[in-house]
Amino acid sequence: MQTEIEQLFDNKPPTYTPEHFDLFYQFKQKLNLGEVRAAQPDASAKNGWRVTTWVKKGILLGLRMGTIVDMSIDRSRQPYFDKATFPVRQFSVDDGVRIVPGGSSIRDGSFIARGVICVPPMFINIGAYVGKNTMVDSHALVGSCAQIGEDCHISAAAQIGGVLEPVGAMPVIVENNVMVGGNCGIYEGTIVKERAVLGSGVILTRSTPVYDVVRGEVLTATDDDPLVIPEGAVVVAGSRAIRKGKGQEWGISLYTPVIVKYRDSKTDARVQLEDYLR
Repeated sequence: MQTEIEQLFDNKPPTYTPEHFDLFYQFKQKLNLGEVRAAQPDASAKNGWRVTTWVKKGILLGLRMGTIVDMSIDRSRQPYFDKATFPVRQFSVDDGVRIVPGGSSIRDGSFIARGVICVPPMFINIGAYVGKNTMVDSHALVGSCAQIGEDCHISAAAQIGGVLEPVGAMPVIVENNVMVGGNCGIYEGTIVKERAVLGSGVILTRSTPVYDVVRGEVLTATDDDPLVIPEGAVVVAGSRAIRKGKGQEWGISLYTPVIVKYRDSKTDARVQLEDYLR
C-alpha cells in the first residue's frame, strides 16, 4: 500500500479511477483502525518518534481526490459541504467511544480508541490518533495528524495543532498520561512527553523558549528538532523581562512557558481524572 500511495501522490493522473478510490478507502480504513499513523514511536530516534511520511501523503491524496459535496442532514438549519473523501467518522456503540451530544465532530480517517470521551463541542481532524481513555473536553481541537496518547485530559478550549504539511514535518505529539490545561495551545510539532502537566494558558511553539527553573536549562526547538517538554514536567505560563531598549524602559515582559517542578504525588492527586466520568 505504501508504494501505491506514494506513486499516486507523486504522479497525479489525468483522472482518478475507481481503483484509485478503492486504494484510498482501504488506506483510510487503516487510519480509522489505528493500523497506520502519521507518526510512530521509535526508540532509536532522538525524541522517541518518527514521521510516517507516506501516511501524510495518503491523507493529502484523499483531499486532492475528493470533490466538495453536500453532506447536510438539514441544509436550511445546518449546511455541511466538504470533500466526499472525508465525511464524518461513523461509530457504533461497540466501538466503546463516548460521544456526548451537543455539536462535536470527528472526521473520517482518524483513530479514536475505546474509552475516549468526547465532550461537546469538540473537533478531531483527519489523521489524528487519540489513545484509550483520553478525554477531549469542550471546545477542544485535536488537529490533523496530531498524536494523543492514553489516559490524557485535553481540557476545555485547548488547541492541539496538527501539522499535515510539509509531509516530512513532525506533527504535534502528546504522550500518555498528560494533562493539558484549559486554553492551552500546542503547535508546530511540539512533543509533550509522558506524565507532563500543562497549566491553564500555556502556549508551546517552535519559537518560544521554555525555561526550566528546576534543572537550570532553556529548552528550544532547532532547525532539525522540535520543542520537547520533558517527562513529568509541570509547565505554567510565565514571563521574562525585556532587558534593553524601550522594552526595558517601559517595564515590558514577554510571555514564556516555565517548568516550575516535576510531577510528584501531590501533583498526581490534583490532576487525576475523576473515575466517575468514565
